[in-house]
Amino acid sequence: MDTGYFLVRICFFLLSLHGFTSSSHAVGVCPGRCDCQHPQHLMCANRGLHTVPLQSSKQEEVLVFSLGGNFIGNISALDLVRYTALARLDLQFNQIQNIHRDAFEGLSTLEELYLGHNHLSRIQAGTLQPLKKLSVFYGNNNDIMHITGELFASLEHLVKLRLDGNGIERLQDSVFKDLTSLRYLHLESNQLQHIHKNAFSKLAHLRFLNLSHNKLTTLRGALTFSSLHALTTLLLSENAIQHVGNKVFQHLQRLSKLSLSHNRISHLDRGALLGLSSLRELLMDGNELQMIPAGLLDPLELVEHLDFSRNRISDVDSLAFMHLKHLRVLKLKNNILTSLSGDIFRLNHFLHDVDLHGNNWTCDCRLEGLKSWMAVTHSRGKMLDVFVQCRHPASLRGAYLDNVNSSQLETSENWAHLCRSRGGPEESQGRRLWIKMMQEKEEQVQGDQGGAEPEHKKDSLRKRGWKKMGGKPSTAPRTPTASVPSGERFDLLRMDHKEGPPVFTDPCVFNHLGIVNVTVDQVTSSTVTVCWTTRADLGLHEVQYRILFDRFGTPDRFPRYVYVPGSSRSVTLQELRPDVTYMVCVEGVVAGSVCEVAPRDHCSGLVTLPEERTSSVTSDLQLVTVLTIAGNAVLLLVVGGVWLGRSLKKKLQRRKSAVHVRHMYSTRRPFRANMASASVSADFTSYQSSRPARLVPPKLGDLIEFPCDRFQDTGSSCRDNDMPRFSD
Repeated sequence: MDTGYFLVRICFFLLSLHGFTSSSHAVGVCPGRCDCQHPQHLMCANRGLHTVPLQSSKQEEVLVFSLGGNFIGNISALDLVRYTALARLDLQFNQIQNIHRDAFEGLSTLEELYLGHNHLSRIQAGTLQPLKKLSVFYGNNNDIMHITGELFASLEHLVKLRLDGNGIERLQDSVFKDLTSLRYLHLESNQLQHIHKNAFSKLAHLRFLNLSHNKLTTLRGALTFSSLHALTTLLLSENAIQHVGNKVFQHLQRLSKLSLSHNRISHLDRGALLGLSSLRELLMDGNELQMIPAGLLDPLELVEHLDFSRNRISDVDSLAFMHLKHLRVLKLKNNILTSLSGDIFRLNHFLHDVDLHGNNWTCDCRLEGLKSWMAVTHSRGKMLDVFVQCRHPASLRGAYLDNVNSSQLETSENWAHLCRSRGGPEESQGRRLWIKMMQEKEEQVQGDQGGAEPEHKKDSLRKRGWKKMGGKPSTAPRTPTASVPSGERFDLLRMDHKEGPPVFTDPCVFNHLGIVNVTVDQVTSSTVTVCWTTRADLGLHEVQYRILFDRFGTPDRFPRYVYVPGSSRSVTLQELRPDVTYMVCVEGVVAGSVCEVAPRDHCSGLVTLPEERTSSVTSDLQLVTVLTIAGNAVLLLVVGGVWLGRSLKKKLQRRKSAVHVRHMYSTRRPFRANMASASVSADFTSYQSSRPARLVPPKLGDLIEFPCDRFQDTGSSCRDNDMPRFSD
């Protein structure tokens, strides 16, 4: 047994030795502390090396040499001379301070060189010149202070260059002139203060340029980026830029993203963004802008994302976003805005995300236009979340604009003339209804009396009518209205059918008498159609409807409103959550006002359907349920079978025992082997046949038990005994 075991171990040792020999033959002698399992990848990373491992023969088959994470301090001219076929050399995260000028002399096939995270203060001119095929060079996170054009000579195939995380202060004239194939250039986190106007010349194929986190103070020269015709991303954030000159970016026709975040820009000239016709994203957050004038953003025809957060903006012109037809996201949070024009977003049909948090909103009549725009957007079925939280006046502090009634928007004394000239929706719509009614009454009165009332009497009636309707007399220029007799009373609901349909002026009365049959239909996981009807005899030309829907039974409130015109009798709510209970209410908006009391008679509950993917889960649950029931049935059958088998077994045992007892107490004569003759058989037959048919009590001899164990032991000992024979 022991001899066979040792033979097997010897065989395994010889096989492993053969494999090691073949591997060593493929890559030569493997350097100490390195991993040579792959013939083309020499793995010496994180091995505690202080120098590059030396080799006695050429390593012509090694393509990747990993030396990262060691303690190498210098690269000499002979350290890499034997690795002539290298395609990738990784020397990152070492302590390299010096690289000999001829260190890469024999690496003509090298394509990727990683020297990041070392202590290099300079790279001598000509050091990289032998690397004719180099496409990726990482020199990031070192101590390089100066770079010259001679450093990158002959690197015409270089595609990506990283010099970020150094101490470079200037970019000289034509410093990158030989990098004609460069696509990505990282210069962030340096000390750049000056960029020569021709620094980026010859970089016609550059797509990505990162200059963030430097010390640039101004962008004035229009020629700085003039050669970057293919540039798509330009990052200038976290500098000290205070001024952006006109037409600085005019040659960047393909630029898609421009970041000027976290600078000190307080003003942008009108032509600062000229030429950016392909820009999709503009980031201006974290600056000191005070306003967004009209025309500044007009060159950005295709822009989709604008971020002006964390500035000092107090004024946005109503025409600032007029030409931005593709705008989707607008961020104006954490500024000092107090109001915003209601017409500012009227042409931005794709806008779906407007962040207005953290401003100093004053909820007065100047925000009525913004509130109306929000209502119209909701009426189109869009779930636009625009949260404008009031800070002034004190009575509305903390309330959100979309939950504030139009009648609550107080008029500030400083802006009273603007509100009066514009006319809020509550006054204008109610006034049109009232003027229409007065004109009809005036025609009737003039027809009966043949004349018109004096003007002072008209004014008195007009004021009295507004008082009866719960409004205020208008201080705007007079509008021709009707006069009515002095005893005329203005009811909230006029029901004189002879003069036309009833005219509602109170939204609570309209909700009670006008809206009926609120139902929900076509419920899906994210949409639902709400339907309602109104009385057929109502004139509803000046009435709108507002649909409130809220999550039911949740602690956090989620009120949303959708506004629809008066001619509609149904609306589809979209972007609902699946499998959630909602409460939907329909109420009227009469003369721009809504009832303070929620119309609970016109509400309906609904539960959205689960998502489609839940159907598979449901089917899986059903399958599990069926399998569980089937398993329980099989288990019951097995238990029943076991119980039945035990019952049958007990019954058979009981029956066998009964037969045994019957044989013991039988009245028949016991069978004797020595008397098994014809006469005995005849006697036995006569005995059976001579018994009467009726029951006869057995005789004493019939009940006597034989003294032998006949039913337990059938031996001959019992037969030898001379037992008396009992006859009938």
